[in-house]
Amino acid sequence: MSSTAKTDRPLGILGGTFDPIHNAHLRLAEEAQARFSLAGVVFVPAGQPWHRQAPMASAEDRLAMVRIGIAGHDDFSVDAAEVQSGAPGYTVDMLERLRQHHGPDRSLVLLLGADAFLGLSRWHRWQDLFRLAHLAVASRPGHDLGAGNMAAQLAAEFRQRQAGGEALQGAPAGAVVPFILRAGTVSATEIRQRRAAGLGTRDLLPDEVVDYIDRRNLYPD
Repeated sequence: MSSTAKTDRPLGILGGTFDPIHNAHLRLAEEAQARFSLAGVVFVPAGQPWHRQAPMASAEDRLAMVRIGIAGHDDFSVDAAEVQSGAPGYTVDMLERLRQHHGPDRSLVLLLGADAFLGLSRWHRWQDLFRLAHLAVASRPGHDLGAGNMAAQLAAEFRQRQAGGEALQGAPAGAVVPFILRAGTVSATEIRQRRAAGLGTRDLLPDEVVDYIDRRNLYPD
């Protein structure tokens, strides 16, 4: 496939603290790329998240772990701007920066888990997200992403914007596309708790990330 054809395809964006990056992050990116024919997925580690307590690992360590975790995935890349800025940032600010970089016509797809999407109406300038990107929302099998589970304003946006995967190809932004994520789930909190308890985590993280954590003595008990 030519590089021109590749840049015409939607680009996935996966933001997060990645404290640490784990297999569920990677499976979300892999399944979304395969399902929606994404040109690739850009991982964007947060520098200083506004909406939660400070990450346990430094921004530099989290960035390093993302780079290690996606090694070998030719279509995955890292955007380090949030880490390098040293300032707190919102998702909408990150998407505005990426939209400016990629231009008004490129289809950008923000990848979210269902739990994050259900809390979207509490995010800063959350309705502006829809003019900047599509949202592809992953749910576990058997868990319906229904409007009845959402705050009223979010439910109204969802009813208006819900679409199938083909919508990601036809416009640069604006659709909400639910999909089922068949990979297992795990949280970074669970991983940190297991590390603190002296339990193994090689079933939950790429081996190279575990090795980095061990070398740097991150998440000690």
